[in-house]
Amino acid sequence: MSITSANRLELLQIADAVAREKLIDPDLVIEAMEESMARAAKSRYGAELEIHAHIDRKTGELTMTRVRHVVDEVENHFTEMTVEDARAYLDDPKVGDEIVEELPPMDFGRIAAQSAKQVILQKVREAERARQYAEFKDRVGEVINGIVKRVEYGNVIVDVGRGEAILRRDQLINRESFRTGDRVRAYIREVREETRGPQIFLSRTAPEFMAELFKMEVPEIYDGIIEIKAVARDPGSRAKIGVISYDNSIDPVGACVGMRGSRVQAVVNELQGEKIDIIPWSEDAPTFLVNALQPAEVTKVVLDEDANRVEVVVPDDQLSLAIGRRGQNVRLASQLTGFDIDIMTEAEESERRQVEFSERTKLFMDTLNVDEMVAQLLVSEGFSTLEEVAYVEPDELLAIDGFDEATADELQARAREYIEEQNAKALEKARELGVEDSLFAFEGLTPEMFVALAEDGVKTLEDFATLADWELAGGYTTVNGERVKDDGILEPFDMTLEEAQNLIMTARIQLGWVDPADLESDEEEGAGDTDNETTEETEA
Repeated sequence: MSITSANRLELLQIADAVAREKLIDPDLVIEAMEESMARAAKSRYGAELEIHAHIDRKTGELTMTRVRHVVDEVENHFTEMTVEDARAYLDDPKVGDEIVEELPPMDFGRIAAQSAKQVILQKVREAERARQYAEFKDRVGEVINGIVKRVEYGNVIVDVGRGEAILRRDQLINRESFRTGDRVRAYIREVREETRGPQIFLSRTAPEFMAELFKMEVPEIYDGIIEIKAVARDPGSRAKIGVISYDNSIDPVGACVGMRGSRVQAVVNELQGEKIDIIPWSEDAPTFLVNALQPAEVTKVVLDEDANRVEVVVPDDQLSLAIGRRGQNVRLASQLTGFDIDIMTEAEESERRQVEFSERTKLFMDTLNVDEMVAQLLVSEGFSTLEEVAYVEPDELLAIDGFDEATADELQARAREYIEEQNAKALEKARELGVEDSLFAFEGLTPEMFVALAEDGVKTLEDFATLADWELAGGYTTVNGERVKDDGILEPFDMTLEEAQNLIMTARIQLGWVDPADLESDEEEGAGDTDNETTEETEA
């Protein structure tokens, strides 16, 4: 297979044809040809040699050269030579120079030609994969149309024009099936570069797929007048979508529904009849939560932002509607708002409040040695702990009907006496458990806290300083997609994460583990970063 003048231009024509067919750069094809011919020449002249091939981009002329490097000490006689030997080729050779010799034209044998063909095919395939990855990696988050090429073990292989994508079984809507030749619309969820080429993963169950479909159907969303703030889906069954309008004259829910439901119906049809609740989004979390639980009515919402939890009270006849079939309604509302939701009826809440009222009444009766009526008056006015009674301003006690100054003073004196007695007992117990003076001297902890820490093995200031904030205040960990509660040592004392962080940092500073100056510089840097971000956003 010697390359004659008759087929030199044919090389360039072949390279151009392959490049057009595979949508890659013609130079990449020619480089693959050069590499394949260099390998074929090595099989003829010797694999140890360094042989380069060059095809002229205009004439198709093939030039084969052998390259040797000038070095001080030769280790490989096939690719290196000394300065003395190089004088036969160059007038003034130096270390680092290259000796290039042109090789005579050669006749490529059948095996060498076959090997060259394989190299070209491999290089073209690699270039095609690189082009495909470069094209699709920036399209993650788009909705794409394709044609089903084949179905393998429930996974749908989709022809997306310049490549293949996979729609896995778990990304298909329930009861949805496709046959070869069917048209399919899906969301590009991920593009990965793997050894066998770019892998394009599609999804029809992703919440983002629904958001993109609404963007296609509702011009106001595409234009940015209406924004989709949150989406929650039970694919193929039901979904909730939270929307907000930045134009007071446009109703976000009405715009998404469309004339006679035409817009939302187009999305429903694409999602195999999935029912969609369109909900007005609100900055106020309780308000948005009430909207998210539609069509159920809500009478009361108690929000605990620290625990990311919310308690919802509904009328007795609305409980099943609020929970939904198999818990679907409350589950979707939880996904939409990002809160864990506890639902109870008005009767259950009333019963719980009665239990709390009775417990607090008994607490005041036992600790303050007062009758039931006085204890109930305290609870009715919002007092829930003995500390509140002991250290509240006297005027707040005097505001209670029937309480005079003498009664208020007596109640506070009894409360303080009881608290001091309990503190003394707690300190004695803490000493028995082995708490050291270094921890007793630390400000910010109560005697009951010392006991709780000691029972958990924290007996010195060093022990305390090594704790994490969540170990003191508690928190939540996500395990297998579910939030799991982590109990804190001082959580029963209503300690927040911020309070825990401040106490632990103070302990570390007292021990000399942390330099306050470093903290100040870190805060200044953080403030500077914030200022920069604000400036950039303003300029943008």
